[in-house]
Amino acid sequence: MTNQLKALATLALALAVATGYAQSTASSPESTPKAHHHRRVVENKPTVESQIEELKSQMDSQRGEIDSLKQQLSDRDQQLQQAQQAAQSAQQAAEAAQAAANQEQQTLSANSAAVSSLQTSVTDLKASTSASIATVQTQTAEVKKAIENPDAVHFKGITLSPTGSFIAAESVWRQGATGGDINTAFTSVPLQNSDDAQLSEFQGTGRQSRLALKATGKLDSATLTGYYEMDWLGTGITSNNNQSNSYVLRQRQLWADARFDSGWDVSGGQGWSLATETTQGETRGSEILPATIDPQYEAGFVWTRQYSFRVTKDFGNKVWLGASAENAETLNPAGSGLPTNLLIGSAGTGGGLYNATANYSFNYSPDFVAKLVFEPGWGHWEVFGIERNFRDRIYPNDSGSTPTSAGAFNDKVPGAGIGGGFRVPIAGKKVSVGLKGLYGKGVGRYGSSTIADITLRPDGVIDPLKAFSALSTLEFNPSGRLMVYLNYGGDYVYRDYDGKEGYGSPLTNMSGCNTEPVPSTASAGAYGGGGTGFDPATPSNCGNQNKDVQEFTAGDWYYFYKGPKGGLRFGLQYSRFERDLWSGAGGTTNPGGGARGIDNMFWTSFRYYLP
Repeated sequence: MTNQLKALATLALALAVATGYAQSTASSPESTPKAHHHRRVVENKPTVESQIEELKSQMDSQRGEIDSLKQQLSDRDQQLQQAQQAAQSAQQAAEAAQAAANQEQQTLSANSAAVSSLQTSVTDLKASTSASIATVQTQTAEVKKAIENPDAVHFKGITLSPTGSFIAAESVWRQGATGGDINTAFTSVPLQNSDDAQLSEFQGTGRQSRLALKATGKLDSATLTGYYEMDWLGTGITSNNNQSNSYVLRQRQLWADARFDSGWDVSGGQGWSLATETTQGETRGSEILPATIDPQYEAGFVWTRQYSFRVTKDFGNKVWLGASAENAETLNPAGSGLPTNLLIGSAGTGGGLYNATANYSFNYSPDFVAKLVFEPGWGHWEVFGIERNFRDRIYPNDSGSTPTSAGAFNDKVPGAGIGGGFRVPIAGKKVSVGLKGLYGKGVGRYGSSTIADITLRPDGVIDPLKAFSALSTLEFNPSGRLMVYLNYGGDYVYRDYDGKEGYGSPLTNMSGCNTEPVPSTASAGAYGGGGTGFDPATPSNCGNQNKDVQEFTAGDWYYFYKGPKGGLRFGLQYSRFERDLWSGAGGTTNPGGGARGIDNMFWTSFRYYLP
């Protein structure tokens, strides 16, 4: 604005000068030639001085205006400067206010974050306090429980637990008497026309009551376990090694185990065979048995309970592979017309601690069992194999009027079997379905009936019998207190006869199978003497070997109470047995040449389990 006023004043001054100059030029006389001298009338015009003065006056006037304008411009410059200064001050004030507002906002944000953090801390503190209170309450309850109701006893770094112990009051009723306790000898189920089949029997006992003790110690990379289990179902004069090495006071299980975090598991002692079905890989103590009251379990159940040394490996808790060396025993040769010029074993000797009324084979080697287990996420699946070695010493010249040991030699024959099974849950784990079997030569002792292992050839060479065992199971668990079970199984031995000797001879005289015999008087027993007979007898001329034993079982277990004070349980079992002999020469009195025994049995059990 000041520059424009200055330019305007300069322009006005230039215009004034130009106007004065023009007027001066116009008033000056023109140069003309001299003419007649005559007197001219001189006009009275303004002079240059007056014009200059007038111009100066105008200039002074304009200068005043210019000065006035300049003053106005100066005032306006001052006002503009003041306005700029005020605007700058206002801008600075606004920026300061904005900075203060920003600072305030930051402060408010910080305060808000602090408040939020404080609220979170308070919430966490409340939760932590609640959790601490709950933990303290839980720990207090656990300490109180450990003091008042300990699950185990701690002794020098190990845990002792009696879980598995129970007191039992049990009974059995059989339609056909067997002369046994609650334990059923399956191959002694009376034939239909035997004298003991005509009488029923009732027996009650508490001998299946059990004591168990497990000791567990944890190391940095392994868990050590020792287990002892006993009951009173043994009898000294019948103890043997046939299937369960159960000497009185009856030693059911007695083993030690080292289970490593790497998946290896090493154990040894008396326990269930590796061929017995398990539920957790191949871990000792996880065997699953038929839910029967009968301690002989079920026909078709594959098992032994004997010495074994076992090594297993866990691969990712999905696959297990194991092998064991187990105590061997050869059941006495069975068949018709068998040679006697051989030695397999002997009765026990007193100094050797074996039973003098039982036969013990001279075993070439232990039995070897290998098993592969799969648990893919649904059920338990397993495949196993058994390898056995039978041996005898043969005396080929032990015949005629002058027997001699010349030419005697030892003979060894292998036997083997393969088996498998599965158990799977269905219907939301309310139902369990299981099937297991074993097939092979010389594996009879692994079936619950212990029918037969071997027969003999005419020259005394051992001939392992072909056999199979199978068991199917259906279990219902509608609640935690009730379990209902159905089982069907059997043990079967094939006929093995060469025309002269062997097992299940078709030439055996079976003509007396339908005739009830009279009691034997060879041994009167405790109730009399002098020819009074009390010993039951099987029909004469009915002596062929067992072909199979089949059993159907239905039963249930119900807990009246199950809790921290233990368990009170009642069980009821029904079984139907059928024992069949191989057919032979029947004649007119037994045209089919066969014989069978059918028996119906009922058990009851009332048990109190330690917690």
